[in-house]
Amino acid sequence: MTTLTGARVVTREGVLAPGWVSFDGGVITGVGAGSPPAGSTGVRDLGGAWLLPGYIDLHVHGGGGHDFGASPEDLAAGVAFHHAHGTTGTLISLVTAPVDTLSEQLRWVAARAEDSPLVLGAHLEGPFLSHARCGAQHPDHLLTPDAEVMATLLKAAQGHVRVVTVAPELPGALELVDQLREAGVVAAVGHSDARYDEAAAAFARGASLVTHAFNGMRPLHHREPGIVPAALDAGVPCEAINDGVHLHAGAVRLLAHGPIVLVTDAIDATGRPDGSYVLGGQEVTVRDGQARLARDGALAGSTLTMEDAVRRAVREVGLTVEAASVAASTMPARVLGLTDRGRIEPGFRADLVVLNDDLDVVDVLV
Repeated sequence: MTTLTGARVVTREGVLAPGWVSFDGGVITGVGAGSPPAGSTGVRDLGGAWLLPGYIDLHVHGGGGHDFGASPEDLAAGVAFHHAHGTTGTLISLVTAPVDTLSEQLRWVAARAEDSPLVLGAHLEGPFLSHARCGAQHPDHLLTPDAEVMATLLKAAQGHVRVVTVAPELPGALELVDQLREAGVVAAVGHSDARYDEAAAAFARGASLVTHAFNGMRPLHHREPGIVPAALDAGVPCEAINDGVHLHAGAVRLLAHGPIVLVTDAIDATGRPDGSYVLGGQEVTVRDGQARLARDGALAGSTLTMEDAVRRAVREVGLTVEAASVAASTMPARVLGLTDRGRIEPGFRADLVVLNDDLDVVDVLV
C-alpha cells in the first residue's frame, strides 16, 4: 500500500487541498481530504504539489527524435519520451501511407500494446481523407473509403485500432463509419472539406470525435459553419492542439464550450533542436519549434508535449486546472471507452502525474 498525502488532488468533485490518495497493486483504494486515515502505510508527503490523473494523448506521431512509424524500437522510445512529460496512455497515430506499410506498423502497435500499459492502441489518421484538406498527409496515398481495405487494416492490428479519421463527404464514408462502429472503433471526422450538414450526418451515424479541430478542415463561416459547430451541436468531443500555433487561445476557449480533448499531434522533432525531419515520407522543416512541410509550408504536426498543452491551457487559455485535467485525461479516456483511467477515484488505475506550482511534471506514476 502506498499513500500520497499533502497534495492538491484534482477529482471529479473538485480539488482536495490538502488531500490524499492511496493505492495498492496499481489500483486506487482511497481518496480523501485532509490527512490520510491512521495506520496508512507507505506515506509520501507531496508538499502541496498538484496531483492529477495521468495524461492520455489520443493523437501523437512521435517524440524525442523517434518517429512511431519508423520501427518498433522507435515506437517504444517515443512513448517513453512522452511518458516523462506526464503521458500515461498513448494512442499511436499513424499518418497516411501505403496499405502494406500501415499494416506492418499496425502489427508493431499491436505487439507493443500487448506488452505495455502505456500504449492504448492505434489511431489511423487516414488514408480515407480529403485531397483538398490533406495538410501534411501524403496525397499520393489517400484512398476513397473502402470496406475491404479497412478490414485488412483492422485484421493487421489484431483488435488494437481504436480510432480512424475519415472525411465524411467522400463516397462511402458513412458506410465506413458504420463498419467502424460495428468493429468497436471510434470514427473521427477530420482532414475534411465537409460542410455542416455532411459533418452532422456523420455524427448522426455514429462518428464521435473531431480530429485536430479547425486544422485540416473547411474554415468556419457564419453561413457555412462546417465541422466544428456541427460537433458542438452534437456534443461530440473536439481535439485541440494547444501549442499557440495551430490554435489561437480564443479558438481553444470556443472549443471548451463543448467537450474538448487536449492532444499533441507531436512528431519526432518534439524535444529536439530545430532542423530537418521526415513525416510520412515527406520532408519537414522545424523552425522556432514550428513543424512545416518543406514543399509548401503546411503545418506538419507539432513539437508539443501534454505537459506543455496542460500548462498552456491554464496559463494562456484561462482554463482551471480541473478543466484542463478533464481535457487531458478524463475526456480522452471517455472517448476510448476506458472505464478504469482518467480519474482519481477508488477502483481506477493509479496512473498519476505530480505537478509543481508552475504545472511542470515532477513525477509520473503508472
